[in-house]
Amino acid sequence: MGRASRGKKARNRDHQGEWTATRAAVRASAIRSDSLRLLPGNPWVRAMVSSNINNVLSDMHRVLLNSGAPEGAAWELACSMVLGKLGMRPPWPPGPDAVAKWQLDQDVLILRSGELTVISPSAHAAVMAAAATLEPGDLALLSRDRDVVIPTGLLVLPEPVVCVNRTGSQSDTLAYGWQFTTQHQIHPTAQYPGVRISTFMDRDGPVQPDDWRAAVAQARATGHPLPRLVPDGTYGMRGDRPGTHPSEPSTELLTEKHKELQAALTQASAWRCEPVADIGEWSGGRVEDPDDDFACRYMFAFWRLVAQGVTTTTSPPSAPQGPRSPGRPHDPDIRVVRLAQQIPAQRPAEAGQGKEVRSYHHRWPVRMHKVRQWYPSAQEHRLIWRGPYIKGPADAPLMLGEKVYVADSH
Repeated sequence: MGRASRGKKARNRDHQGEWTATRAAVRASAIRSDSLRLLPGNPWVRAMVSSNINNVLSDMHRVLLNSGAPEGAAWELACSMVLGKLGMRPPWPPGPDAVAKWQLDQDVLILRSGELTVISPSAHAAVMAAAATLEPGDLALLSRDRDVVIPTGLLVLPEPVVCVNRTGSQSDTLAYGWQFTTQHQIHPTAQYPGVRISTFMDRDGPVQPDDWRAAVAQARATGHPLPRLVPDGTYGMRGDRPGTHPSEPSTELLTEKHKELQAALTQASAWRCEPVADIGEWSGGRVEDPDDDFACRYMFAFWRLVAQGVTTTTSPPSAPQGPRSPGRPHDPDIRVVRLAQQIPAQRPAEAGQGKEVRSYHHRWPVRMHKVRQWYPSAQEHRLIWRGPYIKGPADAPLMLGEKVYVADSH
């Protein structure tokens, strides 16, 4: 399901200090506690989510009507494609407000019971580069039981990811949540294992246009301040590798159909159909997300890189904890995801050729290379990445050239 967004323009960000696992864990725990305290029953959040759901269902309904679907069946199909994919069971609710209540209940469940995870900046950069290589059809290779080691989780990023959606609006995502679901598609008997993904905007993040500041102030004035993590988009991913079933469409066809649907949703007259490159790069900045699938691509890459062993998962050193307030979750074990290793970027030998040898004082994530690896024992191809190929010495500080985006107040 699509997301609500807030507009802004770019400016450079000042360096905010070195990332540490302990500091990241303390920050993530505090953010989750604040969100659990302020999210349940918040009427402002529910109104925003309800409006977003209404827009998504209405857009899908119009597309299906224009595709020739019968009037009576178009709404059922729209609900199945949007709500059933998220794990909601038919019969469908009478309106968007009931759907919003259900969605927020799921988000609260993720915040309360999901395994809290933080990711280092370098591992995050590797995931971003890997996500850039993914086609929509690649996402159909997800094996939930093999790839997703945590059934319910909350991943807090080192800094917000700013995405530009199909309308040009921008939003900042600070955390992703996920939980296992059963998808209900079109017919009551069409049920598939799936994963529901929730994206959470940063209330205090870089996206701060005037109307957002006004909404935050009004919510606070009425006694219902917005939580630090504001529920945004929700997405459903099928988790039984449908792209590999003989009776299912191929990954290439799934990619084509996905692009056709997104083109219809954006009412674009011309659609860019060039294939996505197998080599992805990330050096900071905004993410263009015209297909509204970046959240799924990021989480697919995250899960697969963890399963592949490109990243390693540990617990942070114990940090002093203050007294626990009522309702505050206890986080004895917070997962920390880091790069397991880095591979120096390949470049022509310069020594002995009359050229000055470069001496790097920083390192940059350069690229991830996507391949389909054949596993004879399983008789199947699996999508893996080679890399990350990182330029610069391993002991040098990470330099991403990051930017943040703030609203134009003029």
